[in-house]
Amino acid sequence: MAEIKIRMPPAAGPLSAEDILTTEAGTKGSQDLKQTGQLPVVITQEVERGRYSTFVTSLRPRTSLIQKLVAEIISTFILVFTGCGAVMVNEISNGKVTSVGVSLAFGLVVTIMIYAVGHISGAHMNPAVTLAFAVARHFPWTQVPLYAAAQCIGSITASFMLRWILHPAAYEGATLPTGSDVQSFLLEIVITFILMFVIAAVSTDTRACGELAGIAVGSAVALNALMAGSISGASMNPARSLGPATASGNYHSLWVYMAGPTIGALMGMLTYNCIRLPNQAMQCACNKPAKSFRR
Repeated sequence: MAEIKIRMPPAAGPLSAEDILTTEAGTKGSQDLKQTGQLPVVITQEVERGRYSTFVTSLRPRTSLIQKLVAEIISTFILVFTGCGAVMVNEISNGKVTSVGVSLAFGLVVTIMIYAVGHISGAHMNPAVTLAFAVARHFPWTQVPLYAAAQCIGSITASFMLRWILHPAAYEGATLPTGSDVQSFLLEIVITFILMFVIAAVSTDTRACGELAGIAVGSAVALNALMAGSISGASMNPARSLGPATASGNYHSLWVYMAGPTIGALMGMLTYNCIRLPNQAMQCACNKPAKSFRR
């Protein structure tokens, strides 16, 4: 019985010239042994990484916490600036954007930001979403306050910029209930539940189509805004409501948009975890770093 030694590096990386020659020799030896009818004995042997492999590994990007927080500030800024800006422009232009256009603006910006910074920070843009990820052990608790602060900073900055640019309609960006506070509170819980249920499915379950996560989440935002926008404002996001409220100085019914989305997000995440199909790989999910939209 013949013996073949195959030299294998301890981790994935570019093969050196020595490794390539060794692999080719092993392949040739296997072909020769097939003709003689003998079965080879394969012995794996670890070798030290070459200088080139070590150099390439050192160049691999590693996302720091500062980069994640900056990504959350920028993405939340763009979300509030374009979404709430669409509401203000609709008021200034006497309804030319329309409520459908406002809903699509929010859905499109969420989709774009997920694809733009999802691989950096997870593109939460929402303190309620960050909290729900942490409760489900998909995000470290130590980073929750930092993420929430970054999201609020991005929202408040965008709101004050909109106030400076579109001052006559600055108050229009705030989310205010048209009916009773209880009605809007219940609506915010339900629509945020729907949103978080979709987020949990496409971002935490590896069997879902992760490449379409941005489209799915953005569509859920647009759908909820179409349904509930004219009644509660369809915030689904405490940071999105806090920024315009701070810039306009109108804190009326702000508790609705702080508590409602938070409760709905927690319910959506926990509900999906209850119906998730069993998967052995998920048993050690609590020991893995948080990824959310990052695959």
